[in-house]
Amino acid sequence: MSAMSRRALLAGAASAGLVACTTGPGLAGSRWVAAPELANLPPPAPREFRAAWVATVANIDWPSRKGLSAAEQQAEVLALLDQAAALKLNAIILQIRTSADALYESALEPWSEYLTGTQGLSPGYDPLALWIDEAHRRGIELHAWFNPFRARQSSATSALAGKHLSQTQPDWVKRYGDQLWIDPGEPGAAAHTLAVFMDVLQRYDVDGIHIDDYFYPYPINDSSPGKAEIDFPDQPSWQRYLDGGGTLARADWRRKNVDDLIEQLYRGIRQTKPWARFGISPFGLPRPDLRPPGISGFSQYHKLYADVERWLAKGWLDYLVPQLYWPIAQRPQAFAPLLEAWHGLNPKGRHVWPGLFTSRINDKPDSWQPEEILNQIALVREQRPGSGHAHFSMVALSQNRKGLADALKAGPYAEPALVPETPWLAGGAPALQVPTLMSAPGGQWRIKLPGKTNLRHALWLRQDGSWRFMTMAQNAALLPAAGLDAIVLSAIDRVGQEGLRAGYALLP
Repeated sequence: MSAMSRRALLAGAASAGLVACTTGPGLAGSRWVAAPELANLPPPAPREFRAAWVATVANIDWPSRKGLSAAEQQAEVLALLDQAAALKLNAIILQIRTSADALYESALEPWSEYLTGTQGLSPGYDPLALWIDEAHRRGIELHAWFNPFRARQSSATSALAGKHLSQTQPDWVKRYGDQLWIDPGEPGAAAHTLAVFMDVLQRYDVDGIHIDDYFYPYPINDSSPGKAEIDFPDQPSWQRYLDGGGTLARADWRRKNVDDLIEQLYRGIRQTKPWARFGISPFGLPRPDLRPPGISGFSQYHKLYADVERWLAKGWLDYLVPQLYWPIAQRPQAFAPLLEAWHGLNPKGRHVWPGLFTSRINDKPDSWQPEEILNQIALVREQRPGSGHAHFSMVALSQNRKGLADALKAGPYAEPALVPETPWLAGGAPALQVPTLMSAPGGQWRIKLPGKTNLRHALWLRQDGSWRFMTMAQNAALLPAAGLDAIVLSAIDRVGQEGLRAGYALLP
């Protein structure tokens, strides 16, 4: 910094005031002063949704097995979140309702068997509250993931609790193959499911509500020579619809049942917490008549009764995570054309962040190599800069399968990124508190904001003349002192909007 620049900063400090005076080994006489002219020098903050699903069903990701003690479960939570933070992920999508059950304190549904091994038995603490607190402590968003209609999954072994929907409202629950499903055509069942979502949203500080691709169940076939498809057993609710004067065809009626839940859920979220985002992760192929040339495969529109294209057109969601679970070179489900197809079906400009099948990196003969995931991330960045992606699932990252986590840290995740802004939601322009800076052990500075906040902060450090970006969780961070002579700081609200920047300079 030139002598003239130092004099200008000192003159500015007379009116702006001293931010912090410090004394300490190697830092005697140093001080930080407000320097507003620095605020616009750094580049824009990098943006990218970097998420991983944490699946609790069948203990895919967490807990690692049923019946762990509360202390063991909690230790696994902290380890997974530490790994996510080390990878510079900025969101976790945590499954909290697998099958009309709960991985949180609920008056509406029983505790999940995937915690203790027994449905309805408390683990002795509130897992969701812990996940939220610890994720936010690390500057990571926590999105609550629900299965809206599944009532019992194939791997379940526990006896059904008396509080489970299959016991309290047996007419709403249907057996389909080796699973139980809530009938979306039952008005009471749909109202119950909506109440479950709203209960969590009202009581927990989640950043988003998330549902996946399980609407009506994936079809199964009978054992006849022709392997005929078995229809979902919703005859009673369908007949009541007809008796009440309904005129839709059965497939359209089923789609309307799902449409109604999506619309009501989106409107309920907006009314309850205007900043909370609603995300859906559907099967990765659009409707057959809306696909790019050469794309073929399963139709969720016809089989799951999920009219995802309509939800996008109506704007009934804030982000879409289509499960693009195929390699780039697989032409019938080609990654790049499918990504563009979903963007092309998005007139409201909602976020589209593809889901990546990261768990296909494993020890099986048909395992993917890490390069597939790295190339998919590169392709998303090339086609849609500043957007993002989500990994299914966290276990592949936490196990560093075939060195993938190391490759991500050294490559695409070498620098942190903020979650993309969601400008159609109201977050409230964040006001930046005046920080204090003090010397810390090991030749570092400690920056701290007053009070306690759930806001994230963007931070730029000027070291040896170059700007470096980092994020600050909540209200404190350690900064390297070597070569550091300027800091720019801004607050980020709950929908990713950046507030006004403030600059600070270190004077000798």
